[in-house]
Amino acid sequence: MRVVVHGGAGGEPDEPEPRQATLDRAVAVGVDATTPMSAAVGAVRVLESGPRFNAGVGSAVQSDGTIRTDAGVMTGDGRTGAACSMPGVEHAIEVARIVATETPHVLVVGDRAVALADAYDVATDCDLWTEGTRDRWDELDPAGPGVRDQLEWLRERFGGTDTVGAVATDGDGVAAATSTGGRWCALAGRVGDVPQVGAGFYATANAAVSTTGGGEAIARFGLARHVADAIESGEAPTEATRRLIEEFDSETSASAGVIAVDSDGRTGSAFNSSGMQTATGQGTGDTDG
Repeated sequence: MRVVVHGGAGGEPDEPEPRQATLDRAVAVGVDATTPMSAAVGAVRVLESGPRFNAGVGSAVQSDGTIRTDAGVMTGDGRTGAACSMPGVEHAIEVARIVATETPHVLVVGDRAVALADAYDVATDCDLWTEGTRDRWDELDPAGPGVRDQLEWLRERFGGTDTVGAVATDGDGVAAATSTGGRWCALAGRVGDVPQVGAGFYATANAAVSTTGGGEAIARFGLARHVADAIESGEAPTEATRRLIEEFDSETSASAGVIAVDSDGRTGSAFNSSGMQTATGQGTGDTDG
């Protein structure tokens, strides 16, 4: 299994070494999986449990003081699932996988997504706060209770771009998975690019892509699908990721990053932010494409 993971495009991290160690551990889990979907999901699960990433534990906080998680997963044969706006769900990517494999739907949201998680024994009512997140939130004056109050409040505070993701191939099939806690101080209930098919994640028969960055701009641009379609048309992942990030930057002036893999095991990554940590791994029994 060939696996690539990312820990989010954004500023230079304060503690890059422990973050990189977690990314490496995520890859190690992924390369031992038996299918591309289980590889991508397994890798993302590790990152969702890492408090230094904006996914699962350590996620960003929305304007009402609640943490809500989103995720999406897709395989080259078209299986697609996403779940979003879930309070108390650490492993949002597992809920996305359930949507893809156990329901006829593509996207389930909010309390009903949490209920679906609970029905399939995915832990709910998890404490997703870290000491750092709590300290940062406690430094803010609370927003008023009304939606207009919160909108006025968040305009000066909304930000952040981190997301985690993974792509995988076994030399035949491919899969992409992305998970996030959203952007800091977003309006309660805001959903960004991550659970939107073609924006935060996408897969074709021969390409899998996960993105990270300014979610609104990524969703408008359709970054993941653009990269996947370029690879499907014959462009190498290294060139497709670089070229599309340049186009994205030119059109949006927003920050983003992307990772990709094709069914031959070729990989690519690019970003226009200050940094984006990644890790790549391959199972001992695999061969390069």
